[in-house]
Amino acid sequence: MSNSQLSSNGNNAAGLARPELTPQNYGGQAVIEGVMMRGSRALSVAVRNPQGNIVVHTEPLDQRIYGGRLARIPFLRGLTLLWDALGLGIKSLMFAAEVAVQEEGKTGPDGRPEKVFEGPVQWTLVAFSLTLSVLLFFVLPTFVAHWIERALGLSGQPIAINFIEGMVRLALLIGYIWGIGRMADVKRLFGYHGAEHKTINAYEAGAELTPISVARFPLEHPRCGTAFLLTVVVISILVYSLLPPLDLLPRLLSRLIFLPVIAGIAYEFLKFTAAHQGNALIRLLTKPNLAMQRLTTREPDMDMLAVAIAAFENVLAYERSQMVVATGETVIAVAAVAAEETPTL
Repeated sequence: MSNSQLSSNGNNAAGLARPELTPQNYGGQAVIEGVMMRGSRALSVAVRNPQGNIVVHTEPLDQRIYGGRLARIPFLRGLTLLWDALGLGIKSLMFAAEVAVQEEGKTGPDGRPEKVFEGPVQWTLVAFSLTLSVLLFFVLPTFVAHWIERALGLSGQPIAINFIEGMVRLALLIGYIWGIGRMADVKRLFGYHGAEHKTINAYEAGAELTPISVARFPLEHPRCGTAFLLTVVVISILVYSLLPPLDLLPRLLSRLIFLPVIAGIAYEFLKFTAAHQGNALIRLLTKPNLAMQRLTTREPDMDMLAVAIAAFENVLAYERSQMVVATGETVIAVAAVAAEETPTL
């Protein structure tokens, strides 16, 4: 078995045929000089190395999570999938870093390529990232809201305090994204994020998967992780406002206890609204989510789009054939795209 063969310019000029399968919610994320794409059976990471070639790694997903009973239980499936997605994202970032320092030729004791998506170090990074996020965006806003409550004498007004806490949380989130978005390396990362969205939008519209074609599609996508974060903030205001007045310590504990519930609700909301974008009311409700994605996306260049397409086509190939090498890597020699006419967007 081997990874699917792609064309020499990193994309299939004719476009891959749609698999005769139940429609899947494809997703992904940007990584260092690349894109990770994920279906329901496999993920693929495509990264442009310093020589200008695209290095692709494809491996199957755990079907106990993505194809089992857990994936069909509302609310609970959101928590399971989000936890696994966080792990896959960090592992994909580590693979991209390896490509950047030219480690793609490493082999294990048996002479085969090492599995770059395994090991306790990756899950330690997952736990660290999750803990830091909870402390920054949930625990800290609670402390700030408690200080404002005492300063303004708002004790016994949980709705007002929870609204203030939610606004602090939202300000921290937007400020953090805006701040890191001013860094040159992050701007390139956001360009790849835009390439990921455009590629999925093009596929879902039935368009040809070529850089010229994909470039015409929107930067925003209703299933984006940025949209999920904003949804979590809004739902947290509603859920926490239902709680009675609490002292600081019980309030902090309530934020941690109810966080999985909020995440599960947010996942189902995002899944529902993404599936009903044809409804005018749903489109109105999701406008803030789509607007916020402007902070985490940039217009990609043709090279970035070619990378995103290469990752996505590997996932599509697996969806069609279910044949993939878990430890394999494909290096695609990419022809220059500078000569291609840049489309009018």
